[in-house]
Amino acid sequence: MKKLSFLFVVLAGLLWGTSGLFVRLLAPYGFTTLQLSAVRSGVSFLAVALFALCFDRSLFRITGRELLLCIAIGGALFGTGNCYFLSLQLTSIPTAVVLMYTAPAMVMLFSVLFLGERLTPLKLLSLGLMLLGCVFVSGVLGDFKTNLFGLLIGLLSGVAFAAYNILTKVTMQKEMRPISVTIYGFLFASLLSLVFSNPVGIVTSAAKAPAVTLPLLLGIGLVSFVAPYVLYTVAMKTLPAGTASALGIVEPMAATLYGVIFLHEDLTPFSAVGILLILLAVVLFGVAEKPNHTKS
Repeated sequence: MKKLSFLFVVLAGLLWGTSGLFVRLLAPYGFTTLQLSAVRSGVSFLAVALFALCFDRSLFRITGRELLLCIAIGGALFGTGNCYFLSLQLTSIPTAVVLMYTAPAMVMLFSVLFLGERLTPLKLLSLGLMLLGCVFVSGVLGDFKTNLFGLLIGLLSGVAFAAYNILTKVTMQKEMRPISVTIYGFLFASLLSLVFSNPVGIVTSAAKAPAVTLPLLLGIGLVSFVAPYVLYTVAMKTLPAGTASALGIVEPMAATLYGVIFLHEDLTPFSAVGILLILLAVVLFGVAEKPNHTKS
């Protein structure tokens, strides 16, 4: 099961990486990043809730304490996406990506301090390679804008993503069902997003070319949000939070490759080196998770 969980997290990262494609394709129709965040959360909630209604309505049943955890997860999801988007506007894409992916280091530290997970030298090496690979992939070495507020907001996106990881791990330790966690986490994330996103503007932009925008709006919810978060949450049942968070860093690698393949962007030497470093780190994490290396 642990090998399957490992694969689930990597697949989640690959799917998260598609969000940039959807944003690039939808932006010309007038959608703001906050509006796309609201659509992504809303579509995700409706899809998972519909699944529960059709197949297992007991998934809606949770206790008061579990609901509080889900509210916190929804807040973490909202904070992750919107702090990241704001950081993009205030600094640059490379800078925002690197700041966002300080999360694995935070998660690994918090997991050791508060969740009793083991920290091995091989995991530390793998994490270092991943963070270095992320720096190379992002292109931050050649494009770094020093907007102090933007830097702080970018770090907050990493803190929020780290909080999401820790909170999700807690729900799995309490044996909450992944779909239940996902339903209520998406619900509260979408409610928060709608408050700040001007919902009328979403309808206006979608109406410009509904045959194009509606499939893309469904895709940004189902492909870049529902599928990866369900896979990630299921994987957290057996993987340490620090390992799961670190493996999720394949997202910037995937986003870079998608840009090259679908948007005909250039693959720089730095990006190529970064991709190789991330792939090597994923392999090393796989080795670190074998029973003869760690029991965490």
